[in-house]
Amino acid sequence: MSVVRLVTDIPGPKSKALLDRRKATVMPGVATGTPVFVASGEGARVTDVDGNTFLDFASGIGVLAVGHAHPKVTAAIAEQAKALTHMCFQVSAYDSYVAVCEKVAKLAPIKGDKKTLLVSTGAEAVENAIKIARVATGRQAVIAFTHGYHGRTLLTMTLTGRVHPYKVGGAFAPEVYRLPFPYAYRGEGSVSFEALLKNTVAPDTVAAVILEPVLGEGGFIPAPVELLKNVRALCDKHGIVLIADEIQTGFGRTGAMFASEVLGMDPDLMTFAKSVAGGMPLAGVVGKSSIVDKAPPGSLGGTYAGNPLACAAALATIDVIESEKLVERASVLGNTMRARFARWAEKSPHVGDVRGLGAMLAIELVKDKATREPAPELATRIKERCLKKGLILLGAGTYMNVIRILVPLVISAAELDEGLDILESALLDG
Repeated sequence: MSVVRLVTDIPGPKSKALLDRRKATVMPGVATGTPVFVASGEGARVTDVDGNTFLDFASGIGVLAVGHAHPKVTAAIAEQAKALTHMCFQVSAYDSYVAVCEKVAKLAPIKGDKKTLLVSTGAEAVENAIKIARVATGRQAVIAFTHGYHGRTLLTMTLTGRVHPYKVGGAFAPEVYRLPFPYAYRGEGSVSFEALLKNTVAPDTVAAVILEPVLGEGGFIPAPVELLKNVRALCDKHGIVLIADEIQTGFGRTGAMFASEVLGMDPDLMTFAKSVAGGMPLAGVVGKSSIVDKAPPGSLGGTYAGNPLACAAALATIDVIESEKLVERASVLGNTMRARFARWAEKSPHVGDVRGLGAMLAIELVKDKATREPAPELATRIKERCLKKGLILLGAGTYMNVIRILVPLVISAAELDEGLDILESALLDG
């Protein structure tokens, strides 16, 4: 067992001063999970402005599969910055954009000829995937799922299945319909496509079905294989485009380059972002040429989409994932964590469920295992205790009672044990 240490003075004086400045100038709608300001990071650790160091089990919400400031990624960014920081691909093209598109198309688990679009954010990727599906089919309706999360823009907020805090005060886009995502632990999700298409929306008006192969903000719930088979059959029968939202699951996190490979999902289009570029803003859509080619020139793109710095970072990041065998490392990390979590489930009356794929794992906390009543207050207390002992964690779940683990895949065995010891202490101490 590693030594669990105590981080003193959280937030420290410098963080406190910055918190005061933040309060005066930053909109309160932008929430932050910890009261510390980070100054630097390396691998699986970050250091705040007061000199406190933390193990990072959040990875910037799943962005840092290759860790903070990986030397190959930072070198690629620095080298690119010397040559070209921006051009706008719609003005004049550059080779790194094409190289990223080639690489992603080669890796994507989509059958047949594929092409790729680069944008800046996951929400942009989802918006464009829906747009492509609508152009290709000549239809407007979209089917999404409960507990899903797809972004905070008008359309993606509509697609998102959780009200608080994402949809509060928002206006919503038309022609979005929802099915229950199977949530076995809570007995939710008897999916009836037939009823939806018979009673609510005609199948010949549906452009796309979109779902996360593993729910992200919804609590790391993998989609049942049978659901994915049924969705694929539904789409084939009615000429509907199937979109896999792999923004949080992609690039090694689940023990495969993409979760669709693990679950046997067969998408037509796939969105990606987060860990593709080692912390630089890059996202995109990859899909079958027969579908994406129907979007006319000028209908896709963006001023910063596929920025040269982000593309350089992406090429370096993907190289690191492949050369350092981080996909395989995710499976090793996941097996280690699952074994620990299983022991905690035996000891703690509050560990209701342990789930996920690869190194994308979560613990659902309950007040009582018999009633399965969610325990969001306990989840908050555990995160606060862990922070004081030097571990940054994220919550998740519709009921705010899930602790999710998104370790950098470069984390060492000793660092993983250290973080798990901190979490175990916070969890089992009541």
